[in-house]
Amino acid sequence: MPAAQRPSAPCVQVTPEISIQPPLSRRGTGPGLVLLVPKELNLDRNDEILDPPPRQKWAEEGFAVVQILVDEETGSITERLGTAIAELKCLPEREGDRFGLVVIPGRGTSGHTLLEGVRANQNIVGVVFYGAHPDITFPIPVLAHLPANVERKGSNEGLKVYTYPGAARFFIIPTQEDYHGSAAGVAHTRSLTFLKPLMGGPYFDLEAIWEEHTRYEFADRSVEETMATMVDEPYVNHVPTLTGGIGRAKLTEFYRNHFVFSNPEDTGLELISRTVGVDRIVDEFLFNCTHDRVIDWLVPGIPPTFKPLSIPFTAIVNIRGDRLFHEHIAWDQGTVLRQLGLLPEYLPFPYALPGGVELGQGKGAEYRVPVAGVETARKLIDENALASNEMIGFAVRESPISE
Repeated sequence: MPAAQRPSAPCVQVTPEISIQPPLSRRGTGPGLVLLVPKELNLDRNDEILDPPPRQKWAEEGFAVVQILVDEETGSITERLGTAIAELKCLPEREGDRFGLVVIPGRGTSGHTLLEGVRANQNIVGVVFYGAHPDITFPIPVLAHLPANVERKGSNEGLKVYTYPGAARFFIIPTQEDYHGSAAGVAHTRSLTFLKPLMGGPYFDLEAIWEEHTRYEFADRSVEETMATMVDEPYVNHVPTLTGGIGRAKLTEFYRNHFVFSNPEDTGLELISRTVGVDRIVDEFLFNCTHDRVIDWLVPGIPPTFKPLSIPFTAIVNIRGDRLFHEHIAWDQGTVLRQLGLLPEYLPFPYALPGGVELGQGKGAEYRVPVAGVETARKLIDENALASNEMIGFAVRESPISE
């Protein structure tokens, strides 16, 4: 699917309690996932939080998701699981015959009822619990994400438990007061790592997805194609300058007005290293260009100096399914300013000097700013390009005190 064709697959209501969301990836097909959610939870989208409700989030990962709302009046979990899996098997967008089960425990989802359902539906190959510990042993692998105050109830070889200090019971639900964004993100990555090998996917070429995105940014310079490589509500955060955008509308505006067309024509990215995980890429690279225009996202508002730049960057890119969710981009702003000639080698030291050192009358102290210039890029490429530890030590000099 071309990037500009963002996926759109309407949710199908099977019964008042059972709904199916086909995959929201560009591929459009994927393995089946059953999601058990307490009926009393508010599962609408929280407009103030980018994280979508669980059904949409798992569909964006490329799964065909059937959601079952559960309470004490729901009736047989075994029967509902059987109905849900039968519906998934009839879904054209569903791939494979292995299913995952994700449980957000509530009233009506005791371990015994779930165990009965798992035994009756042998296509279920793994279970993930959020917020509560299973109180019984399952015949298949189980992963549990627990708030710190939840007691662990026994153990078995097929059980993996992670604990999240500061998190509460419904920490992955964006509409709940319990929602804890960082814990929810880490737990989601761990769940993908657990489920994908058991289910046979879905797997995507994350490097190709990231390189497609950067090609649209820097080579094709297409805002529309760049945004089409991202989920419905993405974000970008350039850590040193706090630039970027949160949500589709603001990120589109940022790309159009401050990024895609603001980069110099000679911009180039030189990859140093790459780490690929189950849902993210971590890149070390050099950002090379000539500062021949205002680059608002990098050095906001600074007029062109026409100086060359070679800057070590780190990019942490979260990819949900086959589209980007977010980018955390970091670099050393000090080396940028030094390379542009905007950060002097020495600056006034406004404190008493160590060791009781006194300066002459009318004299002040200047300290050597511990920031390197283009040397940061040279040493990243070749560790032997410069000696290490040359900055260690406090370098100070006298300077006249200006009136």
